[in-house]
Amino acid sequence: MDGWRPTAALGRALGLGGLGTAVAVLFGEPVIMVLTAPFLLLGALGLVHRPRSAPRLSTSLDHVLLHEGQGTTSRLHGEDLAGVEHATRLAAAVPHVALQPSSGRVGRLVGSDGELPALEVGPRRFGRRQLGADAVALTSRWAGYRWGPVILVGSQLQALPVRAPFDSRAEAPQPLGLVGAHRSRRPGEGTELASIRPFQTGDRLRRIHWRVSLRSDALHVVSTRGEEDSAVLLLVDALADHGRSGGLGGEASSLDVSVRAAAAVAEHHVRVGDRVGLRVVGTGGESVGYGTGQRHLQVLLGRLAGLQVGTPRAMEADRVQLRAEAGTVVIVLSPMLSEVMASVTATLVRRGLPVLVVDTLPEDAAPAVVEGTEPAIAALAWRMRRVERREVLDRLAALGCPVVPWRGPGTLDDVLRRLARRAQLPQVPAR
Repeated sequence: MDGWRPTAALGRALGLGGLGTAVAVLFGEPVIMVLTAPFLLLGALGLVHRPRSAPRLSTSLDHVLLHEGQGTTSRLHGEDLAGVEHATRLAAAVPHVALQPSSGRVGRLVGSDGELPALEVGPRRFGRRQLGADAVALTSRWAGYRWGPVILVGSQLQALPVRAPFDSRAEAPQPLGLVGAHRSRRPGEGTELASIRPFQTGDRLRRIHWRVSLRSDALHVVSTRGEEDSAVLLLVDALADHGRSGGLGGEASSLDVSVRAAAAVAEHHVRVGDRVGLRVVGTGGESVGYGTGQRHLQVLLGRLAGLQVGTPRAMEADRVQLRAEAGTVVIVLSPMLSEVMASVTATLVRRGLPVLVVDTLPEDAAPAVVEGTEPAIAALAWRMRRVERREVLDRLAALGCPVVPWRGPGTLDDVLRRLARRAQLPQVPAR
């Protein structure tokens, strides 16, 4: 409601003051005049300080890009606030956004600087979050007139997934890049000792091992293994979200575990110099090419935060283009409740790529019961679906694809070491 309108307090003050004055004059009771004169005075002050301006209000955020659990300030800005004494603001609550105060209701006196009440907000789950609409009301001096309340559209912010605690000391199974932190199986200019051999033409003099050379009366040099990087492809299942999400610090759904685990793995491999790519199997089909560096990591986190959950209409395993080259380590983050994901994973394993599956289905996950469905039937169907899922995981394990649940630091170490040992075994090419 725009425009300044008299408040109920102003009406009561003027009505009571006028009534007291009339009664005092009619019945000759000055005591009544004395008792009601303050109300009449307050009403007169409210009328005198009636504002003539037309305020203009807007909201803004100090930060529009945050991580889960971080917070920022939603500020209220105004122009033409002459005659405004008090401002009240009420923000609507939205899912996965925390408010401080939790009621979303704040108010303060408007000083000479024109500062209006601010509200602390913080996203509790990744994704693009539209803040609730704000209802703002302004009051003039002596509470005589009120402007509003007016509805202001809430601002939008993007919450990046928090990077779960993760670290790995395992080597990449098949490092094929030019430079990196992984030990290569080929000799090169690295720091990992390979052997001590006789000097050959072209060897650098600084590689000479003098102790062995003096004992054998022939020059010997130290040979080292090269250090290469590895390509890591993160394959995230966004076909459905199983379980209930309570935001950061609450219950985690399968999509919560997948996205946060993908963010943690991506940060680790970017930190050690590997090339990391992303492919999301879902409605949006988000993808990020291979790259390194902090800027590339921010691009990965942004795509993870904006992924869309759902199954495309024409979703078939042979239409999923992954662009995984030889030597790429493929990490599949999925609850493995979709035939498409199982088929894609099996295809990658048959191609000879090092593939591992991170099981992101929470142990206490339960399906959403559709209205009108009996709980007993829904529970039976869910148990049957989990039995089918167990069979799919066993088949993947039989193909040589390890499946591990996400447990944070050290989740992938043992699996990556086994894949690295497997990569060193002689391979029979398929014809």
